[in-house]
Amino acid sequence: MNNKTIFFIGILGASLFVISSILGGILIDDYSIISQYLSESYAIDTQYGEILRFFGIIPSGILFTLFAFTAYKRLPQSKLNKWGFIGLGLFYGIATVIVGIFPCDNGCNKEFVNPSLSQVIHNLIGSVTYLFVPLCIILIAVSLKNLPLYKRLSNLGFTYGIISYLFVFLLISNPNSEFIGLYQRIIEVVFILWIINCAVKIKNNETSS
Repeated sequence: MNNKTIFFIGILGASLFVISSILGGILIDDYSIISQYLSESYAIDTQYGEILRFFGIIPSGILFTLFAFTAYKRLPQSKLNKWGFIGLGLFYGIATVIVGIFPCDNGCNKEFVNPSLSQVIHNLIGSVTYLFVPLCIILIAVSLKNLPLYKRLSNLGFTYGIISYLFVFLLISNPNSEFIGLYQRIIEVVFILWIINCAVKIKNNETSS
């Protein structure tokens, strides 16, 4: 798989995720992107939930997985780089597929009262994602920090990792906050920006070679 193909996989995955997230907020009446989770737009029994999951969330997760498992081979090789991207594929790519297959209950059952099995799996995978994806980004940044050609990407990785951990802390410290939707979207935007920046760098490497 060449660099341009890997680039397009990353960009397509990011685009599908963003489009499905935006559509979910538009299609549901009285939905608030500030105070409601992304998952609430494709929850069980949501009118357009299945369409959003099977044509947006799940395909984007598959593409994120393919991107992560191929991207590390196109960047300077090291154990940190390899495990960072493998972690990204597992904890963001495959995890996105799983939360699409197992959506949360209607309203995402924030009080966790008699949750369905799907809700339990959804919450568990979501927690693992927000715990480990920022760490994976930081690992990749560390692997690139002494390489002049990758200095900008490394700096972005450190910045994105720290920002995402900050908003993860805000998200979990007060799950009843009226800003949980905003916090979650900032985290997801940071993850998407990281994938886009990696994809662009990989494409530019082929152009300059």
